[in-house]
Amino acid sequence: MRSLPFTSPWLLAPMEGVTEPCFRDLVLARNAPNELGGAFTEFVRVVEEPLPRRVLREHLGLDLDWATHGPDTFETRSEAAIRAPVGIQLMGSNVAALAETARRAVEVGAPLVDLNFGCPAKGALRGCAGSALLREPTQLERIVRACVDAVGETPLTGKIRAGYDDDKLLEDLARAVEAGGASMLTIHCRTRAEAYCDVVDWTRIERAVQSVTIPVCGNGGVRTHHDLQRMRDETGCALAMVGRAALGDPWIFSGRRVDAVEAAAFLLEYAERLLASGDAGVKGAAARVKQLLNHWTAGDLVTDRRSWLGESDPARLLERLERVEREVQAEAPA
Repeated sequence: MRSLPFTSPWLLAPMEGVTEPCFRDLVLARNAPNELGGAFTEFVRVVEEPLPRRVLREHLGLDLDWATHGPDTFETRSEAAIRAPVGIQLMGSNVAALAETARRAVEVGAPLVDLNFGCPAKGALRGCAGSALLREPTQLERIVRACVDAVGETPLTGKIRAGYDDDKLLEDLARAVEAGGASMLTIHCRTRAEAYCDVVDWTRIERAVQSVTIPVCGNGGVRTHHDLQRMRDETGCALAMVGRAALGDPWIFSGRRVDAVEAAAFLLEYAERLLASGDAGVKGAAARVKQLLNHWTAGDLVTDRRSWLGESDPARLLERLERVEREVQAEAPA
């Protein structure tokens, strides 16, 4: 088993449409390495052919030079990477294509490769990828083994859900990830059928811990900083992963409470980075900010969520954030 590169037990979960380099690096920059131990790319879909190295570098953020192309306050990707490692998450069912893509990811600098066996999206299921493989522990093990062999000394991890329609195969799936040679198992404690429902069952994480000898990372139901250690205490998992709660409070890993100025500054810088990257115009950047505002709890910034989400003019939404930042700063004691 390869050693894991994480700098603390708390990890930022891979989230489709969210954990691209702009958001990821902002969260990494606001949490010390002993607070946030690592992050992951959003899942990278591998279909019939291995992905080009250029695409893998883009997902890892290795081709973005914020110091050159963005405002002076931006950190470069290399500076952010020093804080904690960013693993690349791959999803697919073609064994040869996945294995070669994993090899290329390591070649371009990925410190860790993660395999997604938990995505419940219909597109993934149609491609017999993601959660679809939760019905086939043997095939899941085969994929893990092929990718472990391809990445050499780089650690490879696997992420599963508790099951497809139910959790009857949970132990079989956990043992399949271990038997394939993975260095860590991440288990999202909901099944594919339960998707992202509010109810979670942490005993499923405990069952996974008891069925394997490799480190287990628990995922699902973490809402506060206190929940991170509580999950470890109640389940025996070695690490805990935060998904949607980090969209609402990027400081959840440290537990630090921020004010409205700092909260607004995060959202504004996020929009600025998206615009500077060229991946989004004002409309797209505002839409991504709204995605965070839908969950936002940090700094007591969002007291009237409906009015924020109901703002139809992208420019006015960003101007409102700037206004809040100025007004709160002006009210602060000298």
